[in-house]
Amino acid sequence: MVIFGWRTTIEQLRMLSLVCGHCHQQAAHNLFRRYTKPTIFFIPLFTISSRYGLQCTFCGVSYDISKMHAHQLV
Repeated sequence: MVIFGWRTTIEQLRMLSLVCGHCHQQAAHNLFRRYTKPTIFFIPLFTISSRYGLQCTFCGVSYDISKMHAHQLV
């Protein structure tokens, strides 16, 4: 019997002070990378999907951004 699954991990890259596009308040934003890996017997193998995003700490809204935009913010 083989145990197969997926593991999604969120990695915080940086905290930034930006104006939120949703609540229009200047607040800290969490810049993060979310990636998914297949697993066999709970051992992660390789990355199959990677997405970047920002989350406002004031209102909690989260939205995806492009890889190029994330690297510019870092």
